[in-house]
Amino acid sequence: MITKTDPDIVQGYVIDASFMRGGTADRVVFPETAEEVAQILASATRDRTPVTISGAGTGTVGGRVAFGGIVLATDRLNKIKSVTRHQNSGGTAVAEAGVRLSDFQRAVESEGLLYPPDPTERSCFLGGTVATNASGARTFKYGPTRKYISRLKIALATGDLIDLQRGELHADSSGHLEIALPGNRRIQATIPSYHMPQTRKNATGYFTSPGMDLLDLFIGSEGTLGVVVEVEAKLLEKPKGILSGVVFFKSEKDVLSFVSDARKQSLENRARGKKRLDARAVEYFDRESLGFLRQKYSAIPEEATNAVFFEQETSAETEDQLLSDWMTLLERYDALADSWFATNEQDQVTLREFRHQLPVLMNEWFARYEQRKVSTDMAVPDDEFAGMLKLYQDTLRESDLRHTIFGHIGDNHIHVNILPRDDEEATRARELYVKFLKYAASVGGTLSAEHGVGKLKRDYLRIFFSDEHLREMAALKLAFDPAGILGRGNIFSEALLGL
Repeated sequence: MITKTDPDIVQGYVIDASFMRGGTADRVVFPETAEEVAQILASATRDRTPVTISGAGTGTVGGRVAFGGIVLATDRLNKIKSVTRHQNSGGTAVAEAGVRLSDFQRAVESEGLLYPPDPTERSCFLGGTVATNASGARTFKYGPTRKYISRLKIALATGDLIDLQRGELHADSSGHLEIALPGNRRIQATIPSYHMPQTRKNATGYFTSPGMDLLDLFIGSEGTLGVVVEVEAKLLEKPKGILSGVVFFKSEKDVLSFVSDARKQSLENRARGKKRLDARAVEYFDRESLGFLRQKYSAIPEEATNAVFFEQETSAETEDQLLSDWMTLLERYDALADSWFATNEQDQVTLREFRHQLPVLMNEWFARYEQRKVSTDMAVPDDEFAGMLKLYQDTLRESDLRHTIFGHIGDNHIHVNILPRDDEEATRARELYVKFLKYAASVGGTLSAEHGVGKLKRDYLRIFFSDEHLREMAALKLAFDPAGILGRGNIFSEALLGL
């Protein structure tokens, strides 16, 4: 195990993509084994020293921005232990928490297999994706990380290592759960009584469900219940081919009708097992987003006001029929003829780069004006999306604030990024953000669909949860972490935990 105390090195581990300022820590420790992680936590609990878990630093909610204590960096837990193809279909892979997702996916794909979770920033660590129940564009078809985790090795704040296999431990009918530890010790807790929102994506607070698998409690817990040190993931067969496109529209009404129809057909065909139109990704770009992208892509048609990026899996047997299905849909909603399509890997990479270029351009904007972006991460149920989008558009149009609206429209999860140019605009942007949150809560939506709560969003939990539910979450955390050392400040304030 290596320990670093040099201030410059430490500073590099108390920042993340949230641009949250003021982070500090006494030292950074780099364990190389699960046992060393457990030792660090046992010592920290004895001394009541806060421990902030550091992954790759790609998080956007301040999760690894420590304010005191030590940082436990998972960089050296970086081994891919196995990739195994099953005899019939699919496979299993085992890797440590500090493996980069891009490396993990390359290793899996080299065996003709697929690990579906695909957050935009693929340089993240595998353990971080579990801690946030990461999702992305492909979530529309495949769901979030939770669906693909079959086993976790976890270091608890007590200094114990537990190995949880899916299907082994469940909460009972009253929501009570129990974990046996060495020395006749036990962790006993009760899962919160709230119900999960009826959205396809959710990364807000602890997962709950009647009779739930204990494994699911740790997935999406943002490093507040234990430290993921090893992951066993379920793999699917890699698709034979991909049809993708960036499709431009002149009319907002047409693009929204196109998305609604594509979503409906995809869900129906998937449910019936029909090898017809079935998008695995449906992503949206509004007029302002295209304005940003024209800085790099002059080929965007002048008359285009909106765009959709989509992906469809194909095979030699289905490619012609699927192409026909998509062309029929595009013609129905007057998509522009000079839209872009790709069927080979090189062209698909180009289209994915287009989809990922917008966040890069906006980060350049933030650096220029030295302001922090105000970005939504809410998702709402299907029936509520049209109202949510209208609120975004009407409010932003009246505000005269620079903004973009883009993202995972297939899952009713689009990101509004408000781009303030000065402190006055930043204040107004935050006021609008709270307005959007309250509306999402009123229609059964979620505070965070994919980025988590961290430190930046914890004060907004009260908009979505009652005080009783927050106390239930805090009690659950303290059952696993009695000294409150793990992820201090993430999800919960110290006051809520009684620290």
